[in-house]
Order: sequence, then C-alpha cells, then structure tokens
Amino acid sequence: MRLLLLLDYQHLTDRHSHLRQGGADPVVDVAVVQTSELGDRSYIAHDGHVAIVVDPQRDLDRLQAVLNERGLRCAMVLETHIHNDYVSGGLQLAHQHNAPYAVNAADEVAFERHGVADGDELSVGGMRVRVVATPGHTDTHLAFVISGGPGPAAVFTGGCLLYGSVGRTDLVDPARTEELTRAQYRSAHRLVDLLDDDAGIFPTHGFGSFCSAGSRSGGEDSTVGQEKARNDAFTATNEDTFVAQLVAGLTAHPAYYAYMGARNRAGAGPVDLSTPQQVSPTELRERISAGEWVVDLRDRTAYAAEHLVGTISIALSQQFATYLGWLIPWGMPLTLIGETPQQITDAQRQLVRIGIDRPDGAATGKLRNLADGVATRSYRRITFAGLAAAQQAGEALTLLDVRRADERALGAIPVSVHIPLHCLLDRLGDVPPGPLAVHCASGFRAGIAASLLDRAGHDVVHIDDEYAVAVTSGQATG
Repeated sequence: MRLLLLLDYQHLTDRHSHLRQGGADPVVDVAVVQTSELGDRSYIAHDGHVAIVVDPQRDLDRLQAVLNERGLRCAMVLETHIHNDYVSGGLQLAHQHNAPYAVNAADEVAFERHGVADGDELSVGGMRVRVVATPGHTDTHLAFVISGGPGPAAVFTGGCLLYGSVGRTDLVDPARTEELTRAQYRSAHRLVDLLDDDAGIFPTHGFGSFCSAGSRSGGEDSTVGQEKARNDAFTATNEDTFVAQLVAGLTAHPAYYAYMGARNRAGAGPVDLSTPQQVSPTELRERISAGEWVVDLRDRTAYAAEHLVGTISIALSQQFATYLGWLIPWGMPLTLIGETPQQITDAQRQLVRIGIDRPDGAATGKLRNLADGVATRSYRRITFAGLAAAQQAGEALTLLDVRRADERALGAIPVSVHIPLHCLLDRLGDVPPGPLAVHCASGFRAGIAASLLDRAGHDVVHIDDEYAVAVTSGQATG
C-alpha cells in the first residue's frame, strides 16, 4: 500500500510506507488531505482508476484537485460518523460525482443516503469495503476496512482508534460518558481482532483535534501492530483502568461542537467562498456600536499597537476558526477586518468548515483608512520578564490566567486569578477591577482575551510570552 500525504492544501508527494508488502505493486493507494487547522484528515483510497473518499471536509476543491491530478473518478463517499467538530462535505461530494453516500443506516438524516450497517461488504472498482460498527465516539460510529489484492488492508477508523489514543466519549451526552468509554474500549479491541498486524490505520481525528482524548502519540502513519504496543486502549491493564484514565483526561471542547451534529444530519449545502460585502468605515462603526462581532484578523502584535475600539482580535492562524467558533454567540452577525482580500478568503475557508457559511461583511486595507479619522486604541504587550520589572517598580497589576482548568492544575502563578478564555464572556462580572495583565500558555489566547477585556472597557496588558519562561524564572509553578 502506498501512502500519499497532502499538506497545506497544495503539495502532493508520493512516499513508500512500511505498509507496502513484498515489493509488489500495491492495488490500493491512499492519499491524505490534511486539515491541520482542525486536526483532522480526509482520505482518498483508490485503485488507480476509481476512488473512495472517506470523511471529506466541506471545502471540496482540495479533494477535487487530488482526484484531478491522479485522474480518478470518485465512485463512493464514506462517512465514519456524524461529526461534532466540522461540517461534512460528504453529501455535496456525492452529489457532484453522482456517487453513493454511505452513512450508517441507523443515523437519522434528512437526505437520501446509502445506508450501511455492521458486516456489510461493498465493492468499488478493484477495492472491497467491509463495514465494522465501532460505537464509542458516537453511538453509530463505523470503521471501514478497505482491501484490494495481496497487500495489507487499510482501516479508516474515524474517531475510534487514533494514533496512540482514541476519540473522546463525552460529546453525545456527558451523562453517558462512562457508558460510551466502555463501548470505545470494546470497539477498539474488536476492530484489531479482525485485522492483521500489518493493516494500516487511517484515523480522521487525532492530529491536534479537540475530538481526541487520552495520549497524543501522534505520527504520520501507523499499523494495527504498532497501536497494540502503544495505544491507550491496549496498554491499559483492563477496561476499568482505561475508563478511569480516559474520563479523568477529558478537557473542555469548543462550544460550536453543539451545532455540528445537527448540521450534518440535515446535510450541508455547497460552499460559497466569494468575496463578501465590503463595509465602509461608517458601517463598521455602526456594527461595532450595535454590539456585533467585528473581528480583526491581523496578528496580535499589530492589534495591540493599534485597533478600532470595540473590535476583537483573533489572528488568522491555525487556531482561528476553533477559537472564533468557540467564543462567538452562535448566530451573531460577523464582520471581518483584514489587511488584504486574501486574508478574508482564507478566514472564510476556515469558517465554512465549522458552519459559519458567510461573514456579514468585510473591510480590508490600512487601519488608518478604516478608522477614517476616528480615534483608535492600543494596549501594552510585555514578557514575563517585563511583568517582573513592572511589579518591582510598584505597578499594581492583577494577573489573569485564561488557560483551561486542566492546564492550570499542572501549575500556576500563585497570585493569579483564573478565568478560562472559553468562560470569559460569561464571567465578565467576575473580572477584578483595575489594570489586568493577561497570560495563557503561549500568548495567542491571552491576545484574544485582552481584546475582549479591552472591548468591555478594562485596562489591559497582554503578556505575550511562553508560560514555560515563567516557570523557569520561578514566577510560576508547573
């Protein structure tokens, strides 16, 4: 079997993996389309002529580029589960190619699909697909074992069996977490019992996704044999130990997850990445005054130096959509500010994946032009060394830690106040008065928090530094 990895949307490279057996030409190849911003992967399994696409992301142009480059026809689309962390492009891809869309027959969906269940076998070109029920991450989760010739099989495990860990089990219903964790353990064991050790494992989650739980062993590829040796589901001494460890390690997950399942069951329409309505400086001020979200995509350094009063800083980065989707009141009108039209387009691509289909407007260009004579605002950025100097000089600063609770449990600055970023908007009344110095683990989340606090009228200082520096200097534990 040959593994092809598509990184950063554009560069497709061939490489021979350890999954290839005996020097023979493989019958089934796998191309990987990576969505690093969400920590997810989509897959194209093919026999050189026809393709099976597994768990496609919604911006289908990336997948279509791979199909075109390889001269492949999409003959089937497989969905391992109804996703919580992104809107699937499966229905639209199936429509575009007039291909069957295989979804668990037990899922209640509002569209026609090819219903499949445990034990079903499908044939696509020179490939055979076996359907395996793997409940745990969701009740109706499936894995797909694809084979085609003498080489090892490929198993597409979705959110069941990841590299070193498994998918989280608290998304369906927190009250059922233990029940689903036990199901996850049994599904993982059942799955590997059906496969040879050289079978390749291709998970959808687990590359930084909040859908993963447990250890983060990572890596670019893996086999059943490797996972038996390192995966939490197999290294735990027994089921009870596995359940206790996984449940204890579950952390907060993005709020937009609550909306993704319903959107996927309804079936998402096509993506529109065309340029949104351009907003004038006057309209920007009106939207800000109305309490709408006007999000500045520039980097946090530029934002701290100068920004429009009432805007929110979420820099266009790997984590942009995750944190915007986590924090914005769902359905709130959204306007984007960028330095260039390309920034707006790149932000749109990230947002459609989590179901924010169209921004309500955009403004691009130099900030002075967008301000149009109206006063702007700034706040200080300092390091932990700068914080120590300010404190020694007698400056009264209340330290605000916006990391998650699981991060703070490992160490903290003793005198700091703790309000996680994802709780901040609901707990603005708990924010202490007076000047605030805001920190996180790297400076990214603290930048978002500083902008939200600045928007709420607080006097803020952004600690733009690595928390590890504070530990090394003795300012923090952990």
